Amino acid sequence: MQTVPFRFFDDRVEVIYQVPPTYEKSPPCPQGFVWRGETFSVFETLEEWVDFGRRGKSARNMQPAHLSTAATRGSWGVGRFFFRVRVEGGRIFDLYFDRAPDDCDDRKGKWILKGERKLTPAENPMTE
Repeated sequence: MQTVPFRFFDDRVEVIYQVPPTYEKSPPCPQGFVWRGETFSVFETLEEWVDFGRRGKSARNMQPAHLSTAATRGSWGVGRFFFRVRVEGGRIFDLYFDRAPDDCDDRKGKWILKGERKLTPAENPMTE
């Protein structure tokens, strides 16, 4: 299935789990999320991937010997867990969990709805 970006949001969302994840800093795909007051149930996980790349100051504050290990396993406060999901009704969204803390009082990270995607014209016969 081929999709292309349709809308960009970059909004914080609240996620829904039937059973809370064992490790909150390495979460699995949620079963749903609440965005702008509307609840979306995840019908299918289409893709998932992880990015442990260091950005900004954190890209320069690690010794090269440790940098390669951190790039594969992550380190405290660094990393994003991405999920491309289809929700009930057929819409496709990209969301991710960002492990970076906002400040010393909020160290848990946050969930972000990155955007919505749509099927490419070749994949969607309704557009032809």
